[in-house]
Amino acid sequence: MRTLCSSTLLGEFFVVGFAALVAMKDPSLSMTTVWTVSGIAMLLCLLLCGLVTRPGGVALGWALQVGLIASGFVVPTMFFLGAVFAALWWASVHYGRKIDEAKARFAAQAAEPAETSSPDAA
Repeated sequence: MRTLCSSTLLGEFFVVGFAALVAMKDPSLSMTTVWTVSGIAMLLCLLLCGLVTRPGGVALGWALQVGLIASGFVVPTMFFLGAVFAALWWASVHYGRKIDEAKARFAAQAAEPAETSSPDAA
């Protein structure tokens, strides 16, 4: 799960940065405000890469997705991009958990002693 979710968060890091560049063109927003909000969101993306497997990491990721969608009120394209990344986040969490379960199952099978091959059978 960590690899898939981290990949999604790194993609979001760049999208937030590019959205900040677009938001800077809005004369009603100060550059300080744009980069403070965007910087916090970008930092959260990077921090979540390491926290995604810890308790509350996925929930923080969902909060970030909601924030990205809400940023569409400032940069309208972010409604679409936020929804795309929310779908990617869902897929990363959903399929990442399935992959983790399969890895655990295979590791448990590999750790079991092989019952079919015993030294007495030869």
